[in-house]
Amino acid sequence: MAVEGVPAFDAIESYDELIAWSRAYARKARREWLLDVRLDLVEWSVSTRARRRAAAVKRQRIPDATVGKPIDWGRVPESDGRPLPCTISLTWEAFESFSGDEWKSTLRHELLHVEQFQRDGTTDHGPAFERRAREVETDVRCRTFATPEWLFRCSECGSEVARRYRECPFVREYEAYRSECCGAALVRSRPG
Repeated sequence: MAVEGVPAFDAIESYDELIAWSRAYARKARREWLLDVRLDLVEWSVSTRARRRAAAVKRQRIPDATVGKPIDWGRVPESDGRPLPCTISLTWEAFESFSGDEWKSTLRHELLHVEQFQRDGTTDHGPAFERRAREVETDVRCRTFATPEWLFRCSECGSEVARRYRECPFVREYEAYRSECCGAALVRSRPG
């Protein structure tokens, strides 16, 4: 994707360059995939902390908003009749791990969230999202790009039950949980 002032994907070296490249691709994807998004209402940021998500749409929660039910933005007190702004937060570590095609797919995924939010006032990964994801040739979930700090497996069948990237109540209290597959105790390990 050659856009004046925007580096090639493999030449991105800074957060600003990643944002510039991603914005340029979003404009192209909007036209190519017929995404109904207002990019003028989208802000961009880069996260260095995220471990489980390649990107995310950060948005205000609108009470009673439902996917599939278009919202009247004129009735939302914080709105001037237009959809509220949202932010696409890109994860630097995912960008470093993904190919250009994977990153484009990730951006289309996030643009679908923006599309849902701007139309309905909320977003999810439900049936409507899954259907739209197939149309724009993206995944509903992105691949894992970071190594978890802890893995939890079923002690009966060995199936992976959970991954955790940070200390949390689940990590501290995993003995209280059972696997959904076999109802067995969990075994904790540290990968690597």
